[in-house]
Amino acid sequence: MQFVNGTCTDFVEVLASKSPVPGGGGASALVGAVGMALGSMVGSLTVGKKKYADVESEIISLMERAAALQSEFLRLVDEDAVVFEPLAKAYAIPKDDPSREKVMEDALRLACSVPMDIMRACATSIDIISEFADKGSALAISDAGVGAACARAAIIGASFNVFINTKAMTDKEYAGKVNAEAESLLEQYVAKSGEIVAEVYKKVCS
Repeated sequence: MQFVNGTCTDFVEVLASKSPVPGGGGASALVGAVGMALGSMVGSLTVGKKKYADVESEIISLMERAAALQSEFLRLVDEDAVVFEPLAKAYAIPKDDPSREKVMEDALRLACSVPMDIMRACATSIDIISEFADKGSALAISDAGVGAACARAAIIGASFNVFINTKAMTDKEYAGKVNAEAESLLEQYVAKSGEIVAEVYKKVCS
């Protein structure tokens, strides 16, 4: 399945339709990519400026990491649709079918895997955006703020797609481990992204 190679209009229209994919996971990955791209924009507006010559090598390194992560987010848009497909099929299995429970459990684990990857990518992107905001051009600080806000929305959105699937799992021990990682990422990175947004807000509004 490929959604990221179409237009923005195409993506939004299919997202608004009754098609099961793309859904919240794919949307979160796309928002994550937008957030990371805004971080890179800060870098692009910083490199080559004499005022920031002392941090230029760091900014270039950050831009390389950001570019790789941006590509990963876009891959995850489509991958989320791929891993949801087995779950959609599992729900269609009759409840009296003896194979249903195992098929469902395997599908739920798979469906959780990409949203977790999106959350991890968001965490890394927030760390990178924080550095862009701290070291990058002051003229682009608002872009760093928007990037952080996007990353925060993306990590929260991806977590919903984790929790809705772990809730349906029969293996509560496995579900608990997944939930614990997701909750830890939320606790740390929703706060960190919020701090970036708050700091940017002070700088642009003072």
